[in-house]
Amino acid sequence: MTASEALQYAKENGAKQIDVRFVDIPGLQHHISYPIGEFTESSFVDGFGIDGSSIRGWAAINESDMLLIPDPATAFMDPFMETPTLVMIGDVRDPLTRQNYERDPRWIARKAELYLNNVGVGDTAFFGAEAEFFIFDNIRFDQNAHSGFYFIDAEEGRWNSSRVENNLGYRPRYKEGYFPVPPTDHYQDLRSEMVNVMERCGLVIECHHHEVATAGQCEIDQRFNTLVKSADNMMTYKYIVRNVAQQYGKTVTFMPKPIFGDNGSGMHVHQSIWRDGRPLFSGDGYAGLSTMALHYIGGLLKHARALSAIIAPTTNSYKRLVPGYEAPVNLAYSRRNRSAACRIPMYSTSPKAKRVEFRPPDPSANPYLAFAAMLMAGLDGVLNRIEPGEPLDKDIYDLSPEEMKSVPSMPSSLEEALVCLEDDHQFLLKGDVFTEELLETFIDYKRRHEADAIRQRPHPYEFSLYYDI
Repeated sequence: MTASEALQYAKENGAKQIDVRFVDIPGLQHHISYPIGEFTESSFVDGFGIDGSSIRGWAAINESDMLLIPDPATAFMDPFMETPTLVMIGDVRDPLTRQNYERDPRWIARKAELYLNNVGVGDTAFFGAEAEFFIFDNIRFDQNAHSGFYFIDAEEGRWNSSRVENNLGYRPRYKEGYFPVPPTDHYQDLRSEMVNVMERCGLVIECHHHEVATAGQCEIDQRFNTLVKSADNMMTYKYIVRNVAQQYGKTVTFMPKPIFGDNGSGMHVHQSIWRDGRPLFSGDGYAGLSTMALHYIGGLLKHARALSAIIAPTTNSYKRLVPGYEAPVNLAYSRRNRSAACRIPMYSTSPKAKRVEFRPPDPSANPYLAFAAMLMAGLDGVLNRIEPGEPLDKDIYDLSPEEMKSVPSMPSSLEEALVCLEDDHQFLLKGDVFTEELLETFIDYKRRHEADAIRQRPHPYEFSLYYDI
């Protein structure tokens, strides 16, 4: 939509409020609402004033005034609000210079798209992300000076098989939840409702299904789109999933590893580059890839350990990224091997379907930063003709210890990932897509508020291990 079309759309749908949304550096979406009378065509130029000092990773209090400029192309009617509300995603700008704010994740994603065009590699980067999540019935957690715990319950959780009251069975076994039909799959109708709402809000959905873990692990797959639009769509996707679940009396988490002993939730990201409507990743190389695609993979693999701080950005991410389990920690590529970090899907022979799937990311990532960082790593591979090495087509569990030593892997902790990002981030600074200041802010926030915070607190399992030592 254009600005005038958004105004007409609001009028046709009887909007009484407009809700403008934006994302902080860790990836949490925020919003501010205005009566419809405050919404005019000049709003798309003048914007709305907001205080950025309380937004994580943003301005100090003495530089806190920001402008929020709604993007009419993102408009949709909120399906959950009783008061008819028009939603738009906003871009953040400095009120004095009118320039885009350098710590706005959406602006960083836009700059990555601009960099792609400026270096002449292609004109469009397509991203398709598959975010998994869990649906629970109850969640309790607390942490203080003398206690710390969490407690999860889910009607579908296998641990409820011994429950006396109201027990009808049919629960997925641990690691056996992939594609069961109802009644073992408890959430067919709930996911279908999520899909219906997503489609009403403009998302294009390809499929949905139960995932591998027990306790309501699910996946809904969106159609790929351009980088910024895919990141916008991921934020809308999360909003809809959480709110539909809430309407059903359920709660959703995108934590990568909420349940011990079962599969975690990933966000596999499919990527390709096009020019003039023509796919550039199709060729006559390995798995039908072009030389450009192989070099793109080379860039992803070379910088994967640095990328990990952005694409798997929580301490909980590294409960999922554990060698020897389900996670794709091996920095190699393969046409079918899902234990490799880069997989080349082989479902279709069409050149338009040729793409690279990067598997280490998880849905705790800020999609604007994650997609931008992956594109920058891939472009570094293309521009510097980085070879990806030999493919890993063997079963990883059949490799000898000597062979495994030659396969590098993802970091084993958030702290290690942050050190990798400190040591290897020049590729992100190209074209001023990321800035040193932004990366320093990101690293400092993650280290002080997450990595150090976890390291300083006793873990409940430590009492089992050490109380009587």
